[in-house]
Amino acid sequence: MRCQSLVLTAIVLAGTVAAASSQTKASGGAQPITQAMRQAWDGVRLNIKESADLMTDANYGFKPTPEVRSLGQILAHLAGANYVFCAAAKGEKSPHAEDEFEKAATTRASIIKALGDSLTYCDGAFASADDRKLGEMIDMPFGMPRAARAAALQGEIGHMNEHYGNLVTYFRLKGIVPPSSKR
Repeated sequence: MRCQSLVLTAIVLAGTVAAASSQTKASGGAQPITQAMRQAWDGVRLNIKESADLMTDANYGFKPTPEVRSLGQILAHLAGANYVFCAAAKGEKSPHAEDEFEKAATTRASIIKALGDSLTYCDGAFASADDRKLGEMIDMPFGMPRAARAAALQGEIGHMNEHYGNLVTYFRLKGIVPPSSKR
């Protein structure tokens, strides 16, 4: 009797595992790494986009000290760097140079447009990713050694977070609550 119970339990468990496996395959498979990357991207993307929208025209030129970039220059710098990181992740040549917008986009409107377009470009890199592709070796941007595709997207997220930290300081110095704190 005990042997029959063990066999029956094994059969039920095998059926459950098989059903779960076919469900995972039918839904495209679990993608925990990709999901984590997209979640991090969505968060920093929102912080940067809301930061660009929050500041007034006058504050786009604000610099805490003469040696650092203005708020607008940081956002324009991000626009260019976004293209470089995400082009590497896509396996493409970047359509824009890293410093292109920092040099050319000097108004709030032109910076917001360049930044928005770069975020949309990067959305494509994150949307087309999956756990298998993220493990593929690619040529990294900025002269970095070859690495997994995930490293380019993680570099993008890290770079955006780094500069969001700058923007938070600028907001606080102006007496403005940063987007992530407002939420």
